Amino acid sequence: MSTIIPSADVLVQQCLNGEASAYRALYDRYSKAMYNTALRILNRTDDAEDILQEAFTDAFQQLKSFEGRSTFGAWLRQIVVYKSIAHLKKQKLHFNGLETDAENIADETVLEEDEVWYTVDSIKQAMQKLPDGYRTVLTLHLIEGFEQEEVAEMMKVAHSTVRTQYMRAKQKLLQVLKQEVYEQ
Repeated sequence: MSTIIPSADVLVQQCLNGEASAYRALYDRYSKAMYNTALRILNRTDDAEDILQEAFTDAFQQLKSFEGRSTFGAWLRQIVVYKSIAHLKKQKLHFNGLETDAENIADETVLEEDEVWYTVDSIKQAMQKLPDGYRTVLTLHLIEGFEQEEVAEMMKVAHSTVRTQYMRAKQKLLQVLKQEVYEQ
């Protein structure tokens, strides 16, 4: 006998109708993905767990304001991202060398002929070694799929700042990856 798994829209409606089991079902459905999003931004498991709980608490309290213009998962992810960025800012997220004009940085990092192909695990490990600002911009743009303009809006910084950070983050990531290859 198969059980029918209700859609997120149905679960949201059940939550609005006061059905406690629907809250648990939404949490079970989205908690792992939201935790991973927070962890990629924050790089600390305890902080990611805190943000996860805060995000779900806020989402459930604000459920009446969910208008359905996006999926529940996308709406919840926005909450997780905003809370993660706010947490980093409280911990004094710093952008390195913003005085440099973004236009002076090449659009793409030039790869050398002897470029090494890196595994997903090595890239993840290298990203963890990046400064918070670099890691956050790379995570939001490359992994979470936000446009640079959206990242700038979320972080409340200029688009040129995000563009500069993105270019520098890619360069730094490549530097860290190459360093790890030479250390092996």
